[in-house]
Amino acid sequence: MPNTEVLLLTNRDSDNIGDQIIEASVISLLKAVGSNLGIDPKSLTIRSRAASIISRKYMSTRDESLLEPARRAISRADVIVFGGAPLFNYRYQSFYLRTIRTLELASEYDVPVLFSSIGVEPYSDTDERSQQLKKALRLPVVRQLTTRDDLASATKYVEGTQTPTALVSDPAVLADSVFGVESRPAEGSQTDSGRCIGLVVTRAGIFKDNGIDFNEADQRRFWLDVIGQLEARGDDYRIFTTGHFSDEMFLDSLVRHHGVPNKKAAVTLNAPEELISELQKCDGVIAYRLHASITSFALGIPSIGLTWNFKVPDFYRSMGYPERALEDSDWNAATVLHALDTAMSEGVSKDPDTLMSVYRTLFTGMKDIIAPDSEADAYSLSELREEMPTYTGTSRKQYQEKMRRKLRRSYEYFQQRISMDVAKAGDVGPASENSRSGLRRMKSRVRRALNR
Repeated sequence: MPNTEVLLLTNRDSDNIGDQIIEASVISLLKAVGSNLGIDPKSLTIRSRAASIISRKYMSTRDESLLEPARRAISRADVIVFGGAPLFNYRYQSFYLRTIRTLELASEYDVPVLFSSIGVEPYSDTDERSQQLKKALRLPVVRQLTTRDDLASATKYVEGTQTPTALVSDPAVLADSVFGVESRPAEGSQTDSGRCIGLVVTRAGIFKDNGIDFNEADQRRFWLDVIGQLEARGDDYRIFTTGHFSDEMFLDSLVRHHGVPNKKAAVTLNAPEELISELQKCDGVIAYRLHASITSFALGIPSIGLTWNFKVPDFYRSMGYPERALEDSDWNAATVLHALDTAMSEGVSKDPDTLMSVYRTLFTGMKDIIAPDSEADAYSLSELREEMPTYTGTSRKQYQEKMRRKLRRSYEYFQQRISMDVAKAGDVGPASENSRSGLRRMKSRVRRALNR
């Protein structure tokens, strides 16, 4: 059988470890698809690249020479799979333009495209940006569009075409198999004291960006209240992030200025294994970041999701636990801990059909493109878990690349902050000194991580 090359596009270059877990999960699923279709593993090549394969510099200059790396990667592929990334973001991001350009190149080289379990921003008949996306998604190379959160919008985007759509699970719901971790049994735990609760914080500005009146001080008070109540009832806790440096800035301030013991906090996490290790220490989890909730679910750990975006309740609803996503009106320690206690008493039950939805649609899409004459049926859940190869681990070189990337982004962020502070004050004042101090701390953490 001739070699089949899949160009996988995910948010693999994100500091958010949830995106790294998605990448590992989709790679494992694609390899299982190959096995399911009887393809020799040596004949299946999966080239994983960042979904931002169209460079930012190209988007700002439109210099066609800057498209050469993307052209090479796309032209050599037999199929392009966009896996588990929020690709249509147009409301306060411009990523949708890069998705559009990628589709235009795929059309130029006649390479079929599958969108698998992607994040979708709501469709709009009146927003020109949404309509630009719709035009690109009507290109004949688009062969499937499945989403983990907004099927109605996904269907609107390809309305009038033959492109199939579906609501599917996030790839990371199978993270227990991907990372070789045994999921905990479905039975709930007793509501006795002495348990360890995971607390997953987020960046200070995420609420304002999503129209929620809840500032940095509000988030700080919330977590300190939760910690106080956990300690009063005899429970332990771990407090951590999913790896984004701006989340780490918030957690760092809790440790440095607000009495959270350093031994209780994992301020810097940089690889999937580190996040999974933190989650495995926990009997229950309270999280702002969605993929802390999703990975907790995969590991069989009950969690409460704090809703700052429609995708949080959509996930919990799809898994059969809508009551475990709490709106901002319920963000107080007593309400959240009561909900968590209930969740821990019930445990985590997983519906096989829901878990399999992301695999079955990916299998169908890939089969139609690379093995249309195959009579194979999709694996069952037990067969899939047997055939999914496990993650081989983050190499030292990969770890260092992640840290250098994080340092570069944090440097750009702090330099921008310093410039803004200086412009406002007319000189170097306390605000810019705080930014410089933050940059120094980030550099120090990166150096320690690079020397591991």
